[in-house]
Amino acid sequence: MVLAHSSYGSNAIYRSSPLSHLVRYLLPFSYCIHIFEGLCTIDLVKLVGKTIRSENCRSPNRPIYLVGESFGGCLALAAAASNPDIDLVLILANPATSFGRSQLQPLIPLLDFIPDQLPFSLPPMLSPMTGDPLRTAMDGLVKGLPLQQTVGELSQDLVAISSYLSVLADIPRETLRWKLQMLKSASAVSNSRLHAVKAHTLILCSGRDQLLPSQEEGGRLSHALPNCQIRKFNNRGHFLFLEDGIDLVTIIKAASFYRRGKYLDYVSDYMLPTPTEFKKVYEENRWINAVTSPVLLSTLEDGKIVRGLAGIPSEGPVLLVGYHMLLGIELVPLVTNIFLERNILVRGIAHPLMFLHKKNKEGMLPDLSQYDTFRLMGAVPVSATNLFKLMSSKSHVLLYPGGMREALHRKGEEYKLIWPEQSEFVRMAARFGAKIIPFGAVGEDDVGQVVFDYDDLMKIPYFKDQIEKLTNESVKLRTDATGEVANQDVHLPGILPKFPGRFYYYFGKPIETEGMGIG
Repeated sequence: MVLAHSSYGSNAIYRSSPLSHLVRYLLPFSYCIHIFEGLCTIDLVKLVGKTIRSENCRSPNRPIYLVGESFGGCLALAAAASNPDIDLVLILANPATSFGRSQLQPLIPLLDFIPDQLPFSLPPMLSPMTGDPLRTAMDGLVKGLPLQQTVGELSQDLVAISSYLSVLADIPRETLRWKLQMLKSASAVSNSRLHAVKAHTLILCSGRDQLLPSQEEGGRLSHALPNCQIRKFNNRGHFLFLEDGIDLVTIIKAASFYRRGKYLDYVSDYMLPTPTEFKKVYEENRWINAVTSPVLLSTLEDGKIVRGLAGIPSEGPVLLVGYHMLLGIELVPLVTNIFLERNILVRGIAHPLMFLHKKNKEGMLPDLSQYDTFRLMGAVPVSATNLFKLMSSKSHVLLYPGGMREALHRKGEEYKLIWPEQSEFVRMAARFGAKIIPFGAVGEDDVGQVVFDYDDLMKIPYFKDQIEKLTNESVKLRTDATGEVANQDVHLPGILPKFPGRFYYYFGKPIETEGMGIG
C-alpha cells in the first residue's frame, strides 16, 4: 500500500486513526509519500511509480493499494495511468482533480496583489462567506473593474470573517502559493491521464467539503473511469481522514474492495466484522429488533424445542434453509441475533444485484452503497461455486431457495413456499456432510399488506417498461427453471403498512447429511 498526503495537510493525516488502523489491521506493508518543496508533480508521480514497481517485484501476485487524499488522489491517478500493467486498487478521498472548478483556484492570481499587511490564510470553509467574495472578486476582474478596487473589497470581506477562517493561518504566503500551484499542476496532470487509468477505484467524497466540489467530482470520475465506485459522506468535510467515525478498513471491506489476489474471492478474501463494526450495524438496525421483538426458538438434537439458539451447531458446515417473507426484512433480526447470541456469522447467499457494478452509470439499478452492510456481514453472490467454497470452509450458510420471487410475492401468497422443483442444495450439503436446518418465520407478512403486486404493475405500460428495464440491467437467475420461481423480474410492490407485530423464528432439528450417499 502507498499513502499519498494532501498538499495542504501535514503528517497528522498519516497518524490519524483511519490510516493507522488501515496499515495495522488490513494492509501491514505500506509506504508513505511525503510532499517536499523542490519536487514537481511529475517527480512525485515518478517517485510513486518507482515505489509501486518495487512493491510489485516483491509481491507480484498481490494487488497494490494506493490511498490518496486530495493532492494525493491526483498522484495516485497519475501513477496508475503510468503503470497500467500493474494490479492497482485506488482509494481516493476528495481527490483534487476538481481544483480548476474549486474556490481555491482564484487564490493563485490574487495572492500577488493582496497587501502584505493583511493576515491572509487559506480558508478551511470558503462557502459560508457572504456573497462568495472570491468568486465575486474574479467576476469583477472579468468585468473590467479596477484591480485595486476588487482586491480592496475582497480584503475587507476576508477581514470581516477572519475569526472563523484561522485553521491554516500559520501557512506562510509563499508556502501557500507553492501548495496551490502544486494542486493546480497535479490536477492538470491527473486529468490529462484519466483515459489511461484502468485500476479498480473507490472514491470517497464529502458533502460538506468547503475546499473542493468533491461530490460533483465523484460523479464525474465515476463516469470517466471504467471500474469506479463512489461512497458519499454527506455530513463530512474536506479532511475526511481526520474526522471521527471514519474507518477506512470498514469502508474497504463493505465495498468489497479488499482482495489478496488478482481476483476477488468472496469467501477466502472475506474478513469477519470486528466488534465495533457489528455494534454499529446492530445500532443502525436496532429499530427493527425493537419493533418486531423477535422470539427465536430452536430444536436440540433430542428433539426438544428451546427458546434461544442452542439448537444451532457451533461447528460447520451448517446450511440454514428457509423461506423469505415480504421484502426479506426478516433477515436483519435473524443474522444479528445469531451473531449476538452465538457469535456465529451466517454467510447469506444473496442476489447478484447487491454486487453488480453498473455498466450503465445512468441505469436504474440501486447504488451499490445501499448493500454495503450486507457485504460487511458476509453476504456472497449466489452461485454453485460460492456455495461449494462456503461448505468446504465449514461455514454457516443462509439459503433462501425461493429467492427474489418469494420475497416479492403476490397478493394472497403470504407464507407460501415458491421453491424450485429440484433442490440442488441437498446434494451440495451431502457432499460435505453438512447439517441442514430448516427454519421458518412468521409475523412479517402480517405487518404489511400487498395492495399493488407484480401482476397489477405489469398491466400499466409505464410500470411494465420500468420493470423490464430494471430486470434487463440485473443478472437473470433461474433461466433454466420452470414454474413461478423462474419469474425473477425486479420490481417493488405497493405495500400498505399495518401495525407491527412480533416476529417468531423456529429452527427445526438439524438434519444429518453425512453418509447419505447422494451422488
